[in-house]
Amino acid sequence: MGFSLGMIVEGSVTILLAVTIGYCVLLNHRLKRLHADRETLAKMVGDLVQATSLANAAVMELKTAALQADTSLQDRIAEAGRCETELAGQVAVGSQLVQKIARITAAAKTQQGVPALEAVPEVPKAKTPEPVEPQNRLQSALQQLAMRPGIGGKAA
Repeated sequence: MGFSLGMIVEGSVTILLAVTIGYCVLLNHRLKRLHADRETLAKMVGDLVQATSLANAAVMELKTAALQADTSLQDRIAEAGRCETELAGQVAVGSQLVQKIARITAAAKTQQGVPALEAVPEVPKAKTPEPVEPQNRLQSALQQLAMRPGIGGKAA
């Protein structure tokens, strides 16, 4: 037999060694790709961390802006409430003054012999603030003028 047992074993070892070297080359290529992917993955993780930091900063700025807007809006609402109360008081006082003037002119016309209007239209009353002292004086003075028989509601 031309082939001895030693030659068969040596041939088998050679074939196995060639297959092993080929497999090592294949594994080396895969490891290089994995290492390159690892660097890419590390870069992506770094970018993700940076994006998360930027998003957190943006959220904090939005919270600050929302708080400022809320404070500003609350101040404006409070100011609008104060203006509404003041305006309602002024409307009520104006309504009272119009009614007083209408009564005074009606009284003056009746004293002059001119028939007065049958009814002075009643203006709906809003929230009536408490009367202020100067208005009471004015009302009192106007009533005294209207009651004087010599004047008859005419100017002096």
